[in-house]
Amino acid sequence: MSKPAKWQQLLSLITCFLLVLGVSIRRDGKIQGHDLLQKGKAIAAGEDTIRTLDDGTVVVNTTALGNDVVGYSGTVPLEISLKDDHVVGVKALDNAETPEFFEEASQLLTKWNGKSIDEAQRMQVDAVSGATFTSKAIVENMRRGLLYAAKAKADANIWSKLDLSAKSLVALAVALMAAILPLFIKNRLYRLVQHVLNVAILGFWCGTFLNYTSMVGYMSNGMNVLALLVPVVMLVTAFVYPLFGKKSYYCTHVCPYGSLQELAGKCVRYKIKMKPKTMKRLDLFRQILWAVLMFCLWTGVWFDWIDYEPFSAFIFGSASWVVIGIALVFVLLSTVVVRPYCRFVCPTGSLFKYSQYSTPSGKK
Repeated sequence: MSKPAKWQQLLSLITCFLLVLGVSIRRDGKIQGHDLLQKGKAIAAGEDTIRTLDDGTVVVNTTALGNDVVGYSGTVPLEISLKDDHVVGVKALDNAETPEFFEEASQLLTKWNGKSIDEAQRMQVDAVSGATFTSKAIVENMRRGLLYAAKAKADANIWSKLDLSAKSLVALAVALMAAILPLFIKNRLYRLVQHVLNVAILGFWCGTFLNYTSMVGYMSNGMNVLALLVPVVMLVTAFVYPLFGKKSYYCTHVCPYGSLQELAGKCVRYKIKMKPKTMKRLDLFRQILWAVLMFCLWTGVWFDWIDYEPFSAFIFGSASWVVIGIALVFVLLSTVVVRPYCRFVCPTGSLFKYSQYSTPSGKK
């Protein structure tokens, strides 16, 4: 790639970064956890973090303590009520989580009731299947709130944030395989195995993928890198790999939904043959759709469309029937059309395409 093309590609990446940044500011009013709408309000740990009611109940607000703890699409602040050094209630504060996922994870809120601060700190609470990121955020907010209430150090050792559960380690291994091995192994059997692992492990078991919801959430609230190693690997393959000539790498080698379409396509030999003109029109449709949807985000007309991308269908216990239906339609269609959602619809994929854009050689 020529130097001008590389600079153009870097400029495209920066432009897309600014586009997502604009959406984060418009929707959440935050950048990397810094609330732009509360300039004059005290958001640091202090009197707003802990208060005592008239009846002696101590209430800990984790908004400041957990401002870097991101669930599925945003922070999950809690109010922890303590009386006589025992947890008497946990209340969820306003958050930007997808309602279906938060409802699934909210069953955790009563787990600590009746426990002393010491007992509650020692509890090992498992994440709720179907709402893993949201429930982990709830657990981490509880941990920090209890530490603060017990007048212990609010910031634990950095390595304590590292998720060493079997699920996370397996997901990290699969993500690293997808990120590294295809660079060296050009084998159909391996490619098939990797697609199966992407779907089974990253998709159905862990519910880990990139979409607008997650990316806007990371931009608004920041990322705890040690707690989100798999998404970090995915972001690198989506935005950094193309700078080194590996365009659309995430879409073709890592994305669970792309892999599912690829596998579905192998079930039927017959494929609909489309004329070049038809393919150009469908690609133009994808570009127009992306522009319209981005306009909806920038203007605030329709933020909720990001909740209808089919990726969250992997978390079928929490996903809406509309999302599951959309996902199934395109999987069925992919048996006769090669990866139709990826090529002709996907707004997330369109963002990736524009972030790696450079003028083809020979064109001016």
